[in-house]
Amino acid sequence: MTLKIAIIGTGNIGHIHARAVQNTPGMALNAVVDNQPDRLAAFAAEFQVPHQYASVEEALKSGSLDAMVIGVPNYLHAPFAIAALKARVPVLVEKPMATSVIEAVEMAEKSYRSGAVLLVGHCWRFNKEVGWLKQQVQADRLGKMIRTKSYGVHVHWGPEGWFTQKKFAGGGALADMGIHAIDTTRFLIGEPQPVSVYARLGAFYKEYDVDDTGVTLIAWDNGVTSYIESGWWQPHSDGPEASTQLYGSTGFGQVSPTRLELPNVKEMRVEVIDSGFPFPRLESAPQAMYDAQMACFAECIRNNQTPVPGIQEGLVNLRIVEAAYKSAQTGKVVEL
Repeated sequence: MTLKIAIIGTGNIGHIHARAVQNTPGMALNAVVDNQPDRLAAFAAEFQVPHQYASVEEALKSGSLDAMVIGVPNYLHAPFAIAALKARVPVLVEKPMATSVIEAVEMAEKSYRSGAVLLVGHCWRFNKEVGWLKQQVQADRLGKMIRTKSYGVHVHWGPEGWFTQKKFAGGGALADMGIHAIDTTRFLIGEPQPVSVYARLGAFYKEYDVDDTGVTLIAWDNGVTSYIESGWWQPHSDGPEASTQLYGSTGFGQVSPTRLELPNVKEMRVEVIDSGFPFPRLESAPQAMYDAQMACFAECIRNNQTPVPGIQEGLVNLRIVEAAYKSAQTGKVVEL
């Protein structure tokens, strides 16, 4: 059976998800939702979408969808997802899954009660380079993990519009970019739980009411300490989006450039193992990982599987982000 998909939101991420649906066997773009008629019509024409709606409520009443992909401003993630889940419609929602942990918990409850799948779009888990490094960690090539560094940074540019307004986005560069670095790190080091968070966040490059610069330190329950950089308009970054460095007891590994450095003490040399992936990347966020994410969504719907990343992963990441904003306000470590 072909799954009929509705795309909610016609911005850049909506286009990316639409291409992912078209690239996924057994899925078809059947509906699009946007409250701006011109954008709605243009999107429908570009992707040949047969049904157009001005609201999520209209789309749900139509019966013309089997699943919903939500790519709208963050403050709408929870209400739109909750409406769909109550109607037993599976949801793929962009990160962050909500603007608060309270909202995210309500989304989780609706998913559990209805049995409808909820996948949270932490897309870098589906990136081939991240997957390669994950395999090296699982093979114990780096030894016991000690610390990590990762980057969610835009260099020389930043977003506009709702991304930069707290009432719509909930947060700034940390919620937009840093959360990628947080989730990628957690995925690579075995899904630990956060113990404490300390952050310094602020707006230094533009006059925003959200952060454009940040450093966050996370202590995990497996003893690892993670350093996360987030930012827009930065003059430099040591790595591109989701670049992550892992420091183990017997070696070093990183994403982008994706490789291992394994010291050979007896021979007094360092063996560099290249993954074979090009660096710099051809794309900052490859379409292929969104295609893989969409394929995972389809499989979870068909087999009624719990998505990973799903509720638990989305909640942990949001708890960390929320704690980081609290830490930045108080100047203190936040215990979790």
